[in-house]
Amino acid sequence: MAMAERVVRLAESFAPDPDYRISVDAVVEHHRIEFNGVTIADSEEVLVLHETRLEPTYYFPKAHVRMDLMETTDHSTFCPFKGNASYWTLRVREKSAENALWGYEEPFPEVHEIGGYVSFYRDRMDGWFVDGKPLDGYERSAVRTDPSGVKENPLVDWLLREAWDATTTRELVRRFANALNEAGLSVLRLNVVIPTLHPLLVAHSYRWSRDTGEAVRNAASNETFESRQYRASPLPLIFEGEGGIRRWVDAESINDFPILKDLYEAGAIEYVAMPVRFSDGQINALTMATDRPDGFTTESLGHVHEVIPLLSRLFEVHAKARTAATLLETFVGKHTGQRVLNGSIKRGDGEDIHAVIWFCDMRQSTPLAETLSRRDFLDHLNRFFDCMAGAVVDNGGEVLRFIGDEVLAIFPIGTDEAACRENSCAIGDACKRSIAAALDAQARIGDLNEALEAEGKPPIDFGIGLHIGEVTYGNIGIPERLEFTVIGAAANEAARIEALTKETEASIVISEAFAGNYQGHLTSLGEFSLRGVNGTRQVFTIPDDV
Repeated sequence: MAMAERVVRLAESFAPDPDYRISVDAVVEHHRIEFNGVTIADSEEVLVLHETRLEPTYYFPKAHVRMDLMETTDHSTFCPFKGNASYWTLRVREKSAENALWGYEEPFPEVHEIGGYVSFYRDRMDGWFVDGKPLDGYERSAVRTDPSGVKENPLVDWLLREAWDATTTRELVRRFANALNEAGLSVLRLNVVIPTLHPLLVAHSYRWSRDTGEAVRNAASNETFESRQYRASPLPLIFEGEGGIRRWVDAESINDFPILKDLYEAGAIEYVAMPVRFSDGQINALTMATDRPDGFTTESLGHVHEVIPLLSRLFEVHAKARTAATLLETFVGKHTGQRVLNGSIKRGDGEDIHAVIWFCDMRQSTPLAETLSRRDFLDHLNRFFDCMAGAVVDNGGEVLRFIGDEVLAIFPIGTDEAACRENSCAIGDACKRSIAAALDAQARIGDLNEALEAEGKPPIDFGIGLHIGEVTYGNIGIPERLEFTVIGAAANEAARIEALTKETEASIVISEAFAGNYQGHLTSLGEFSLRGVNGTRQVFTIPDDV
């Protein structure tokens, strides 16, 4: 018996000469499903949903399903023309199948017939019978309603031909928007939002508009995600796993979300927001608005829905690379992180460099640790690092290590010591920037101590030592745990010079070698012995009137 005699067409959604169709038919035959020896679904009122390039999906009325054996789960998925699907885990005695069935509580108009129905993953069922025969045999004998000669999805060709070549997420979003419009979607605006692992930022968004033809990257902080504007947007629903959103943009819907009012004024007709999942389960968001008079067709959304899984992997590659660079920059420093990314990953990798070496510590940290609570002491320490390390970074230095209450940093000059000595401009610039950083840090500590006094907390004192010399800049440690840092006599001498801040009562102590390369005025503190260094060394400080 031909399929045309087995089903009654209830709904069909497609455009003229369609590339993508979806239809819902009423099946005349009797369907029964078994699981662990129990009949869990039994009905003669089954619906079959046909979707281009996909296997038929059969939906059972809930009244004909043993819903008492089903447990609701938090899992959900989104289809741009079916809506948000809820899932259930099937449990019969000792055997269970997680998220084995799903249903659309409020399906979109294209397939409103499946509301109140559920479907099952066939491979998780023990038996599925149609008029007493296995389902597979029934389907092989049936004539599919899915039309022949369906065209290929144009976005698939774009993925293979162009998308993979985009080197940044911005470029990928721009190319995707262009591909959508070439496919006839008439996209007015497009936005991709990707949560990120970053100490200061929560997510990056990439917004494309037809007006500019470019994608702009925006960073979202914790404050952004806590704002009223964000909470009133569709994005929280996406990130919290509630599925997707589809709205006609008209005078009636603009009150649902503030973004719809903006789009209405821009001339948009329809808006869709959908989740884009990474392989690790992270949920991202893709939103689109069109100004086509008939909105997004089933054909166009079908094409987008088909390529989202592969497109998400391209977004994921960019996101992982950006996260790796961010974490390296955060934990080992910007310049050092770039060296690691460029391949300096083995023990012993590195080079000899000429640099200004900065070493500082927080005074009286032991008494502070004993008198303050652990939380207050850590807050004290981090605020000290904000002043010291913040000044180094803002003046072009590289923070290498936090050692307890100490900071080791460098202002690189070059890799060839002889050339560096001849290049007085490079040396002078590094010295100038390190002095500026020391004065900046001193000013920040002054402001911090005023704030601490107002809070009734003890002030912070510090010492900074500046030296210049050749150090080895590279990886040390064991193969399983490496650290990129500087080692050498110059680094040790910088620590000894900083120790003189206690003896001289000067907050900033500068070596004789540094003073010989610095063009500005310094005040001599006299000659001192450095622990572990033969002879005496003249040291200097910055005059009070600088």
